[in-house]
Amino acid sequence: MNLTRRQLGFGLGSIAFAGLTARLIGQAPVAGMNEVTGYGPLVPDPDNLIDLPKGFDYRVISRLGNVMDDGFLVPNAADGMGAIDLGKGKIALVRNHELSVDEYGSGPFTGKVPSGFLTYDRMADDKSRPLPGGTTTLIYDMKTGQREAEWLSLSGTIRNCSGGITPWGSWLSCEENVTRAGNGVGKDHGYIFEVSPRTRGLADPVPLKDMGRFNHEAACVDPRTGIAYLTEDRGDGLLYRFLPNQKGDYAKGGRLEALAFAETDITDSRNWAEAQVGKGRQYKVRWIPLSDPESPNDDLRKQGSAKGATLFARGEGIFWGKGELFFACTNGGAGKYGQIFRYVPSVDEGSSGETDAPGMIDLYMESTNPAFYNYGDNLAVMPNGHLLVCEDQYTDITANHLRGVNGKGQTYMIARSRVQTEFAGGCFSPDGTTLFVNLYEPTMTLAIKGPWGRVSG
Repeated sequence: MNLTRRQLGFGLGSIAFAGLTARLIGQAPVAGMNEVTGYGPLVPDPDNLIDLPKGFDYRVISRLGNVMDDGFLVPNAADGMGAIDLGKGKIALVRNHELSVDEYGSGPFTGKVPSGFLTYDRMADDKSRPLPGGTTTLIYDMKTGQREAEWLSLSGTIRNCSGGITPWGSWLSCEENVTRAGNGVGKDHGYIFEVSPRTRGLADPVPLKDMGRFNHEAACVDPRTGIAYLTEDRGDGLLYRFLPNQKGDYAKGGRLEALAFAETDITDSRNWAEAQVGKGRQYKVRWIPLSDPESPNDDLRKQGSAKGATLFARGEGIFWGKGELFFACTNGGAGKYGQIFRYVPSVDEGSSGETDAPGMIDLYMESTNPAFYNYGDNLAVMPNGHLLVCEDQYTDITANHLRGVNGKGQTYMIARSRVQTEFAGGCFSPDGTTLFVNLYEPTMTLAIKGPWGRVSG
């Protein structure tokens, strides 16, 4: 997220370690906030990039401006990212680039692109120029620790913020922009696009319109049902679910719904003016059907709220654990330092009988001290079963962190940026040895290795 976005105040996760989140289940967060030792103190980086605990090291595997295999350049604004196992020690990293229409020079193109180029949309005033947002895909060899291939994999979108991987091995790339056709672009935006890493070259840019047109942030998928859960980066955003007509094929459509607390007097989870939602308690939910997912007036959240859907404070990172999901609300809570919610679907999630055994939601953590947790954004699951949070601090200091959050809601430092940018897109290799994470701008993708199973607290 660029500085302009921070000034305006607008507002992943891998399933590889789903089974390891079992330790989190049933452990209620403590009422107060404190920091625990974790992996130990951070050691200053002699290269002044990121500080890590003793025993950890990093390697930069991709940078802004690198020439990729297809001749295009690695774009700027690296945000959400997913790690997908290709087998034989190969990992595909599909990486979003959150570029707006006016950031063409920060994109992958150095000149005009042929008219037959596979892209979703082009500049309204210059059809030779695709919109700069999209995704790149990087193949990483776990045996050699080297980047094996890299290419542009989705083109012509706007502000691809985060997303999520699917159980069938693809990446859902989410547009955090709702520009309408005619406003400098040729098509409507605000959609999700699916990208497969198994095909070299550009994905067919098909907008998954039934998944809603809104300020998308991230997505995660229940492997049991194929239901996708979607966050919305708005101060008055909702939590959505998409029930597909056919599991594993979102292009065949489905229905979109918004979450509401079953207790109808609880309509605001943000806890800004008053604490409607307390820690240490589970709340039953219901799901509200939304009739117009295309939302030409960008009012899905208003439709849902009018019907009783619960407001969330800038929903951002989300990931699927073991029979549950976690999602971050970046500026939720009385201090607006951030919240993490946990949702446990019912066994009948998505069926007509689910109201007999509704899903449950709880406020897993709410920060009361920015020194311990501040503006949590992207989420991932760590090999030790804790949560990994990429902080998105809106401050002009070089102190953005990767934080760990344990099953008691306590936090610990994992890394600190020494450059003025944020961490984004954290995800782990299937074997648990390597954390892949982006530095947002200038784009750098890092591979961090270390004793991930060793943690105190």
